[in-house]
Amino acid sequence: MSETGDTTPPELTAWQRNWLRELDAYAIRHVDEAASIAQFRDFMQRHADAAERELAIGHLTGAAWLVSGDGRRVLLTHHRKLQRWLQLGGHADGDVDLVAVALREAEEESGLRELTIEPDVFDLDCHWIPDHGGVPGHWHYDLRYVVQCCGDEQFAVSEESLALAWRDIAAMVGSPDYDESLQRMARKWLARA
Repeated sequence: MSETGDTTPPELTAWQRNWLRELDAYAIRHVDEAASIAQFRDFMQRHADAAERELAIGHLTGAAWLVSGDGRRVLLTHHRKLQRWLQLGGHADGDVDLVAVALREAEEESGLRELTIEPDVFDLDCHWIPDHGGVPGHWHYDLRYVVQCCGDEQFAVSEESLALAWRDIAAMVGSPDYDESLQRMARKWLARA
């Protein structure tokens, strides 16, 4: 609330309105995720600069649930900094088009070129990134999109990864090898079939 008692949110930018439209569409499909959606909505409304890495408290990131042509496997990265298996993705670095960010990150981190992306948000995940290399800990507000490989599935490991691997999606559910976030995406993907 401002000093004048006004509770009206500040004027939103065009990209903030677009982010919120994406959230509205996601909310219709995932009514059980109301708390997470509200958390993202609040962050997006309060920070026009949410796509900037320099926003110290946290920032929006774009990620890819990169599935094989047959839809049975997902390409995961053994992340160099975090030392865990994760979906591909990364910082927006000021790009407010998070669909484009997710596709760019999928291409850069996999070396794959024949990819298509679905424009609707597939999953939301807010997670803490610990201090590393002089960068203080902060939150990643991760918007994940389905990216599908439409050609050669021979990947190339980038400098951000220790390894890449195609993993059977059905085998991920209930496996202690994958965190809850990856298992949630696996369940969502299998429910679509």
